[in-house]
Order: sequence, then structure tokens, then C-alpha cells
Amino acid sequence: MRYRSTGRKAALTSLRGAVLRGLAPDGGLYLPVEIARRSPEELEEFRRLPFTEVCFRVVRPFATPDVPEEVLWQIVAEAINFPVKLVSLSPGLHILELFHGPTLAFKDFGARFMARLMGYFVRGETRPLTVLVATSGDTGSAVAHGFLGVPGIRVVILYPSKRISEAQEKQFTTLGENITALEVAGSFDDCQRLVKQAFSDMELNKRTFLTSANSINIGRLLPQMFYHLAAYRQLPVASVPLVVSVPSGNFGNLTAGLFAKRIGLPVAMYVASTNANDVVPEYLRSGEFRPRPATQTFSNAMDVGNPNNFPRLLDLCRGRIEYVKREIWGHAASDDETLEEMKSLHERFGYIADPHTAVGVLGWEAYKREHSDPAQGLVLATAHPAKFADVVERAIGTAPQLPDRLAAYLKLEKLSRPMSSDYDDFKQFLLAQ
Repeated sequence: MRYRSTGRKAALTSLRGAVLRGLAPDGGLYLPVEIARRSPEELEEFRRLPFTEVCFRVVRPFATPDVPEEVLWQIVAEAINFPVKLVSLSPGLHILELFHGPTLAFKDFGARFMARLMGYFVRGETRPLTVLVATSGDTGSAVAHGFLGVPGIRVVILYPSKRISEAQEKQFTTLGENITALEVAGSFDDCQRLVKQAFSDMELNKRTFLTSANSINIGRLLPQMFYHLAAYRQLPVASVPLVVSVPSGNFGNLTAGLFAKRIGLPVAMYVASTNANDVVPEYLRSGEFRPRPATQTFSNAMDVGNPNNFPRLLDLCRGRIEYVKREIWGHAASDDETLEEMKSLHERFGYIADPHTAVGVLGWEAYKREHSDPAQGLVLATAHPAKFADVVERAIGTAPQLPDRLAAYLKLEKLSRPMSSDYDDFKQFLLAQ
């Protein structure tokens, strides 16, 4: 498989080249040159096979010939060793729980797979690889745990000071070893800007070996197809069209959904469910993409004012809004609406949802109100509610039970380093390492 840039000006490259570079030389994002469609018979077979086998079969065409099949199987088996649970709240509403991995968030799928893939690609390298990642919440912990102790790789995580939950922060600022956390005086967009500037800095790249673990890296996106297929495996066989509501910030999750649809997953529509940071729903309404500074909300992992994956999303839809609208419908929810929905889900179904999942349910419900055709909704539950215990308690009056592995991190000392939002400061830090 070869990979091309959304910028259309960079040379084609291998999976190894795309993963280790992260961002293409022309500033674009890497996409596979082709995505082969699977037959309905093969998709139906996926329902009967073990999940590890399904993941392996899905990713194999994207990894050949860079990764030998026996190595790829080991990567998949080690990375995806936790369950994906489907909870049906009603015949027409299903919740796909993606938070049963080590860091209790859906980012475990991409981070664990990519860490092992990069570890394979850098074997024999004389220079240490520095992985840069900006996080608005759960990416940091998933990447940190995925790469912890991987030889030849050091990880630098940038996160916005006082804009993520304590549980999220403690999961990646307490590890040490090859993990460094930088607490940036600014927003997530500032963190993301610093990472992008580092990749475009020719002098820095000559002196250091950099790559990204954000969803700009194709190595993060490919394994995110796995759980879209996991949903298909567990949903009851039905002729009712499927609408998938995706809590969205940087839009990697939804872009991976489009990958899965290109493979053949029968999805009638994706709902881009956002909080107040609604640049994509606004684009779907107006036809204009207008990035802006991020607004802080209860669903902080989605506090993104300039989504990284928008160029990929647009490219997959042939660069035209009319094609985007055929596949994606947008909805934005306020914090008040999010709290009310969390309360309603608890009262109606006894289900405790984190704020991001509640935003996803709101997106599905809004879509259903405006579309009378029969449909069943699937909402991706992206994080364990205990990671947002204060918001959950505010919504339903009681805090969710704290898993032991999360409680243990809350007792540890934070090891992060303060960092300004000035690029020169960040560059000097990287050069001094």
C-alpha cells in the first residue's frame, strides 16, 4: 500500500514513511492511495470470526508489504486485548462502549497499535525518535501508556493548563521514564500549533527525529476502524438503516468511520456531534470552514477550534460540500444541554454517560427529530464517566464509581513541566533534550 498527501504535492510513500513522518512534507495529511471495498459476504463473515482476526484482516491491506504478517498479527493481538461492549438502551438506540482499555478511553485503540507499529519501524535506528502529541484530554494518557518503556522512542505530550480533568492529567503526568508532559499556558489549539510548527521547522527536523502521535498520524487512524467493525459484529441483523453519532473534536474518530464505510460498512449517515466548538456543523450549514479559538466546555476532549482531520474528511468526500453532506450531518450541544442529557439518560435507562457520550446522544436525537425515515442510532461512548466525575455528579447528583486503576493515579505526584505557548521556548526545549 502506498500513501499520498492531502496536499497533493508530496511524493507517495510507504506506511513506514507515513507513520514516521506524521505530517507530509507539503503540510498535508497522509491517506491510503486506495481503500479496497470488501464484499457483503466477507463483512458477514466478520460477524462470526474472533475480533482479533477481524482487526488483522481489516488492517492487513494497509500494512502490506511494510509489515510482515506475523509481526502485524502480534501487533494487533497485543494492542487490542480488551473488549468492545455494545449496550442497547432501546431497540433504536445503542451505545458502543470504547473505554474498556487501559486508560479508559477510545484512544487506547489507536495509541496502543501505533506504539507497537512505530517500535517495529524504528528497530535498528541509531537516533532516538521523539513523538510529539498535543492532547485535549484522553489522547495524552493513551499515547503515554502505549509508548511507556518502548525502546528508542521518547514522548513529549503538550496539554493546556487547567483545561483537562484531574483524572486525565494524572494518567500521563505521573509516569516518568520516556514520557515528558509539558503543561502549556494556553488552549489545546496552542498545543496543536506548537506541534505543527515543530514539524514545519526545517532546522529542527535536521537536528532531531520527530513524528506525531496525534490523529494527524495515519498510524492512529487505521486501528480506529476496528471498533466501527466491532459495532457491526454486535448489532442485531436488521434492515433498518444505521446512523452513527460520533462525539467529535479533531475528527479522527469520524474520519476512521469514513474509512470503515469505504471498506463496506453499511452506514447510512454519520452525525458529527460537537460541543460549542462547532466549526464543522457550521461548515455543513454555511459551506464555509472558519476555524476559531477553542471554547472551554464540560466535554473538554472536544474543545478544538481547528480540527486536524478536516482536510482528510474533505478529501475522502472529493473536496465538495455536497458530497460531505451526503455522508455527514452536524449538531452542536451546549453545556446545559449536555448536563440535562446526562441526567435524562440516567433517569430513563439507569445509564451513566460521560459528557462526550451525552453530546453524541444529543446529536443522534437531533438527527432523528429532523429525519422521519426509519433508522437505528449507534453512539460511540468515548470515555469512562469516572474520568469526569465532577461533571457526572453535577448532572445526576452522584459521582460514578472510580475504577481502581484510575484511583491509583490520582494519588501520584504530577511530574509535568510548565511551558509557554511561544514556539521558540518549545523549540529550545526540544533541542536541549
